[in-house]
Amino acid sequence: MRGLAKKRVLITGGASGIGAATARRFLEEEAKVFVLDKDPEALGRIKTELPTLDGTLQADVSDAGTVARAFDEMAASVGGVDVLINNAGISLRCPFMEITPKQWREVLDVNLTGIFVVAQAAAKRMLKGDGGVILNMGSTNGLAGYPFYADYNASKAGVIELTRSMALELAPAVRTNAVCPGFILTPMQEAEYTPEMLNAFEGKVPLKRVGRPNEVAALFAFLASDEAAFINGQTVVIDGGEIAGGLASR
Repeated sequence: MRGLAKKRVLITGGASGIGAATARRFLEEEAKVFVLDKDPEALGRIKTELPTLDGTLQADVSDAGTVARAFDEMAASVGGVDVLINNAGISLRCPFMEITPKQWREVLDVNLTGIFVVAQAAAKRMLKGDGGVILNMGSTNGLAGYPFYADYNASKAGVIELTRSMALELAPAVRTNAVCPGFILTPMQEAEYTPEMLNAFEGKVPLKRVGRPNEVAALFAFLASDEAAFINGQTVVIDGGEIAGGLASR
């Protein structure tokens, strides 16, 4: 992709799944890549898997103080941030009537408040510098109803509207878009779905399979690059056609 070499890239939730695949892709694009994650053990593993990472940062995305310190640490190393892949998120499969207030807060704190906290910290630094790109992790769950994920769905719908508002306010210095994957097979999904559930889901996707983390990583790379210089405020779906047919494809 044009324009990614030497860019300073921060990936939240970057120690596993889509985040780790995205870190690998940006390293291939010769970017300077930092991974932020809450789990110190996962950070150790990703540093071993990707020894050319420029840095790993431990922080809770919902905690503004630890996020600010992480950005300061990155700035001390490479001088700032050009691209934010705002990827960190959690999912807890649960019927609506069984969601507890504690669980609701946990999911919203990471998936929505965390996106806000990290995006605001990045935008503050980008606006003082040469601008940048912020890509927030949405989901098809924020665009269509899904049972057993009411808290997750609400958080992702919030991310989509937050992204649109940011795109209006931060332009022209900062481009902001949301990436909305459908079912991407990551460790988080593997923990929630049995093989039978996975096979049933694959049968409903027009492409007859679920997505792979590296495919989402490729989309992040494109949207961060100069190839996407006129794309701003958009919700970009990558789902194999899952939601294209509405009820007919459910």
